[in-house]
Amino acid sequence: MIHVLFLSAILLCILPLLPGMAGILLPAFSWLPVAGASQFRGLDAVNLNGFHQVLSWPGVSQSIQLSLFTGITSSVIALALTFFILQANWHKQGWQKIERMLSPMLAMPHVAFAIGFAFLFSPTGWIYRVIEGLGFTTHNAPSLTQDPYGIGLTLALAIKETPFLVLMSVSVLKQLNIDRLYASASGLGYNRADIWLKVILPQWLPKMRLPFYAVLAFGLSVVDVALIIGPTRPPTFSVLIWQWFNEPDLSLLPRAAAGALCLLILALITLATARFGEWLVLQRWRRWQISGAKARQLIGNTGYLPLVIIPLCIIPILIMWSFAQRWRFPDMLPSRLSDRFWLQELPTLWELSFNSLVLAVISTAIALILTIGCLEYRDRHQRSIPFWLIAIPMVIPQLSLLFGLQVTTHFIPGQHYWLWVCWSHILFVFPYLYLALDGPWRSFDVRLYQSARSLGCTHWQAWWKVKRVLLQPSLWIAVAIGLSVSLTQYLPTQMLGAGRVTTITTEAVALASGQDRRVSAIYGILQGLLPFIFFSLALFASNHSGVRPQSNTKRSISTDEFICGKPNYK
Repeated sequence: MIHVLFLSAILLCILPLLPGMAGILLPAFSWLPVAGASQFRGLDAVNLNGFHQVLSWPGVSQSIQLSLFTGITSSVIALALTFFILQANWHKQGWQKIERMLSPMLAMPHVAFAIGFAFLFSPTGWIYRVIEGLGFTTHNAPSLTQDPYGIGLTLALAIKETPFLVLMSVSVLKQLNIDRLYASASGLGYNRADIWLKVILPQWLPKMRLPFYAVLAFGLSVVDVALIIGPTRPPTFSVLIWQWFNEPDLSLLPRAAAGALCLLILALITLATARFGEWLVLQRWRRWQISGAKARQLIGNTGYLPLVIIPLCIIPILIMWSFAQRWRFPDMLPSRLSDRFWLQELPTLWELSFNSLVLAVISTAIALILTIGCLEYRDRHQRSIPFWLIAIPMVIPQLSLLFGLQVTTHFIPGQHYWLWVCWSHILFVFPYLYLALDGPWRSFDVRLYQSARSLGCTHWQAWWKVKRVLLQPSLWIAVAIGLSVSLTQYLPTQMLGAGRVTTITTEAVALASGQDRRVSAIYGILQGLLPFIFFSLALFASNHSGVRPQSNTKRSISTDEFICGKPNYK
């Protein structure tokens, strides 16, 4: 059974990457038989017209610069904020408060956060209403939504990605044994800031490589958030490629494929540059590490406040807009309230919620079974899929990979849109589940499993009664992560579903660019509510599952047993 699950994971989540890449390369060089572009002329049909159209597009260089600026800057800010928050709050009284706030911040999807961010910082948003209420004018004030420099998009991505990096850092810091490092460095005269900068940072940064690469690749290729609050004239490079892809003329597909390939190359060069920068700072220029103890002070005690204040402001703003019948600028609160828009959208919301939940449950269940199969196969046979291969869907721009997969599905007859969308969700959920469960599986004490086997249990009985019970809290958290990842998938649902599979996320992005903020707020609330429910249930289940000591016992303890430790068998 384990062999079947391992092979199934390779077939469903690894091998499709090959036709996915081929589906980018061949159309990019104008070889696209399904569109009649080459008439099967072989190599004679190959040309560079697609790349020429990309490079000659007006404003394409500015789009690329915007993508590089927003993606790199937001990722670096998120990484720096994560480090400052950790060094200032790790194992202090405020750390438990930060851990409790991680779940609601992670549960809010990017689309819901972007809609609320637009309601806060648009020229008629609530922040500008407050400024007007204080007596200042906002006629010439700059806007953080759809600004030409991408400042608002950069800030939104940095704020949204920091909680993810903090969550990934928790398991990394537990592996580093911070207490021992802190005790050793303190004996050499280092203060807390120096310890974190010179001792912990060189060990923490390499272990955060994969999460940071995932954040960096997402920032470079994000489409849904950029459509809502990103610049428009010109848009970011990923949005520009998405517009090319939606052209009805199939003869223009080589231009979109060439753009997707350019985005992939751009992301790979950026990731390689980030890896070189890490090596340069930690290995080549090490003078700052060995310069001795200095009385440094780093920020971070209140660095997490913007990460909390902005989401806390977004939630009530979305609720107020969903019930606002009339809300004129610069009024602080709506002058009239109504539930008409909720009643109007309720039938559609039921259908979209059902589609989203079905896709999320099916894809997460299959991805969880495949992940457990791969981890068990690694533990039993000491062979596994290379982690860099599993992480490809996380670190490669979705738009590039999905373009190749979408072109590949054209060669398969039939309209199996639900099947393709569900499979694409599995493809992107699987790496996150593997990343979430890899640490707990490695930390499991295999001697417990061996003891159960020596007592006569089969492999399945030992796994179900011992290993599964001990790892149950981690499994619940992984399920919540998988469901949330599936619910937030916009590009896979749109591209492989061809617009025929609608979910809460696809409708939220489509309505966010409309004029009716009330309907956008309703979809933003529902899109953020479902992951929040999943995370809340997962935290409740993980806190009430696993092995717990039996504190209440009815057997009385005699004096002999209390003094000598010998049981009294009467």
